[in-house]
Amino acid sequence: MTKLTLFAGGILACAFLFAGAASAQTPKKTPIAVKDLPRLFDPKSLDDPKAAAAAIERLEKSYEGTRQPEAVRMLIAILRNSLSGDSGWFGPADTRYDWKWLAKRCGAESAKGIPRGKFPGGDAWFAVLDRNKDGAITANDLDWSDRNPDVQLMGLANRMFRKINTGGNGRLTRDEMLKFFEQVAKGKDHLSPEDFRDAVLGGMSGTFMPGDAPTRAMLIRGLYEGSLGSMHEGPQLDQQAPDFTLKTVDGKETVQLSKVIGPKPVVLVLGNFTCGPFRSLYASIEGMYHRHKKDANFVMVYVREAHPSDGWKMESNTKVGVSAKQPTTLAERQAVAGQFCERLKPTMPFVVDEIDDPVGHAYSGMPGRLYVIDCQGKIAYKSGRGPFGFRFGEMEQALVMALLELKQ
Repeated sequence: MTKLTLFAGGILACAFLFAGAASAQTPKKTPIAVKDLPRLFDPKSLDDPKAAAAAIERLEKSYEGTRQPEAVRMLIAILRNSLSGDSGWFGPADTRYDWKWLAKRCGAESAKGIPRGKFPGGDAWFAVLDRNKDGAITANDLDWSDRNPDVQLMGLANRMFRKINTGGNGRLTRDEMLKFFEQVAKGKDHLSPEDFRDAVLGGMSGTFMPGDAPTRAMLIRGLYEGSLGSMHEGPQLDQQAPDFTLKTVDGKETVQLSKVIGPKPVVLVLGNFTCGPFRSLYASIEGMYHRHKKDANFVMVYVREAHPSDGWKMESNTKVGVSAKQPTTLAERQAVAGQFCERLKPTMPFVVDEIDDPVGHAYSGMPGRLYVIDCQGKIAYKSGRGPFGFRFGEMEQALVMALLELKQ
């Protein structure tokens, strides 16, 4: 072998080594930061379908192989016009407790379900988990995804309920039922299936109530401004729940979360007055509170308005006499929270977030969210965001399983 050949081989070896070292030192691609979304993706330009498709591709490539933050998932869902219970930041929920967990606890075979005799808790707990009331707890009872027919029917029933509940308080009265009948019957002494169907389903779309649907640009602006919800991520499953100290509506008392955590799980409810779905479900949350207040501690945090009259105004709010501007001071927020209390009459401990939304951001709790916090102060259940991910029945099941875990 000649000296020239050896020299050339040495140069090639050095070149390969240098290239390998340079490759090893090349930093990994950094995904697009949530804080940069408003700068990179302008709401006006994204009205164009081609621009929207390009933005989706860019976002998905940026997070390829990594978990997308909630705000990124939400922006992609908006651009795809695919807002539903399992899209964006609406869902699915994060929970320790699923069907496999429960079947193992009860020593049951997954295919056969869990009959009452094999369930170690009381009748009330069994009834919560046996969602379809057929006498056995099955995987279907714990499935809260959009594909589940029971969940779809529950969503439809809630929308029909809201249309008849003209008081907008989640409590359907006899007078409201009679008024609905008289308006629809138009002098007849009965309603036909067609009369009822047209009255409760007329004008409805797959997602929003009549007059409530926003434009794509409005949704993106709301995402960036925080009116659609906080762009913060909030605590993840099994992480420590952020502590807070907030005042009650009248400002006379304070509640500190860390002092509530202890021998009982904590249910944390975040919501506001101008979110129609939250109002319609609140009576059910109150019912849940009274069913479980001996075994768990409950705290509601009143957060930023979802649909103020000076923002994304909802026609469904106007129809039930709900109107409030976005508060700019704590006193103004306490005043709107007072309207919530007057109409919905909450009895659980009820506090108001500060005007700069520290708790709403810390828990990604705007416009609404549900948490179950264990006795060590860690997140055991985190719902999807309201309105589509706000499934109180799923949260109640998680609470019952958390209580079951303590019992065993």
